[in-house]
Amino acid sequence: MRFSKALRSSGSVALLVAGVATVFAQTTPDAWPQFRRSPALHGVASAPLQEPLRRVWTYEAGSAVESSPAIAGGVVYIGSSGGDLHAIDLATGAVKWKYLTNKDLGIGESSPAVANGIVYVGDLAGVLHAVDAATGKARWTFKTGAEIKSSPVVAGTRVLIGSYDGKLYGLDAATGKAVWQYATDNYVHATPAIWNGVAYFGGCDEFFHGVRVSDGQQVVKLSTDGYTAASAALDAGVAYYGTFANDVIAVDIAARKVKWRFEDPDRQFPFYSSAAIASGVMVLGGRDKQVRALDLATGKPRWVFATRARVDSSPAIAGNRVVVGSGDGRVYVIDLTTGKLVWEFEAGAGFSGSPAIADGRVVIGDIDGRVYAFGK
Repeated sequence: MRFSKALRSSGSVALLVAGVATVFAQTTPDAWPQFRRSPALHGVASAPLQEPLRRVWTYEAGSAVESSPAIAGGVVYIGSSGGDLHAIDLATGAVKWKYLTNKDLGIGESSPAVANGIVYVGDLAGVLHAVDAATGKARWTFKTGAEIKSSPVVAGTRVLIGSYDGKLYGLDAATGKAVWQYATDNYVHATPAIWNGVAYFGGCDEFFHGVRVSDGQQVVKLSTDGYTAASAALDAGVAYYGTFANDVIAVDIAARKVKWRFEDPDRQFPFYSSAAIASGVMVLGGRDKQVRALDLATGKPRWVFATRARVDSSPAIAGNRVVVGSGDGRVYVIDLTTGKLVWEFEAGAGFSGSPAIADGRVVIGDIDGRVYAFGK
């Protein structure tokens, strides 16, 4: 294990608190403005689902959708493998505009973030794009050294993005100019979660990192012995995420140690899905075809729900409902308390992207290039 001490100054702390407050202010009741909705990556909607659900529209993106949607101002923003960032009317499913990133490599798992009238998304050519949310016109681009699968996060005047060049970048959100870069020993796949002015993420270098948003200085580097692609969800100073070492871990940030580990004794599969956190549990999918709810305090299973294929999609929680896609081509709604099936929709093509929930609608895309909206 290696740690570094956090550098503190009253000015930088005030700036960071203000920046994080700005991000939270953007998370309005009818919005899901970034991957997992909030800077802490809780994956929780502001209101319960309006049930019973039905399909209200289907949008043809024209190529596979691994990106998860962002929803802001009544518009859905989502990327596709053909390279287009699509802006879709949430109410009708009609296209508002399309912005082409890179037609040869396209957009993979990077999911848009929307803030201050700009949509940010990364592509597999390694470019972060800033696009005007109203018009679909480019504001600026920033080139990293390798493909981008991480999703951007906006914190005040900074936009953070991870790259397969092994770095996390802190850019000026308005201009795209690099303010700092933080190097790891492998890919940065996970999306950083922000808490108290620090960006936290598990790395493909098997370390849990904490990087100060203002200047990119390392404040935590903790060996966790697990290659990590999933993004950490933060709650009360603890980071929760699954790894490719077939376990789920809880990292106590203040204590600089792993609080607990969960590993299924019978089913040894990686966890690629990022967790949602609510009501004292974390819910995540596994490559063993199951969705699990684990107790936040102990890591003990509360319930397990079986699907028919791997679950790389990250669950979303709305009220007492869990919404998640599966590689079996179905979207499931599960009772958060009991783990019982409430509703399902069969699309036929698998889901690896995650649902977004806003304004009474659930939106998710599949690998056949269809984007679905479900509501009442």
